[in-house]
Amino acid sequence: MITEEKKKVLSLFAEGRKLYKMADFLNAKKYFGEALKTDATDGPSKVYYLRCEHYIANPPPEDWDGVWVMKTK
Repeated sequence: MITEEKKKVLSLFAEGRKLYKMADFLNAKKYFGEALKTDATDGPSKVYYLRCEHYIANPPPEDWDGVWVMKTK
């Protein structure tokens, strides 16, 4: 059974992911941040929150396809 809290996190994450794929990193980060306020241990929201911070500071190329490319191990 999924708790109401988890449903909220999933909904916020889904909206953030949609914005992330549209390269709207500033607004996506807000949704991932809200998800983390609800559940600070949500791993996917943490990962995408940090990726948004990275892309806000270092925008991807115009032809970005939504794929995260690791630069280090």
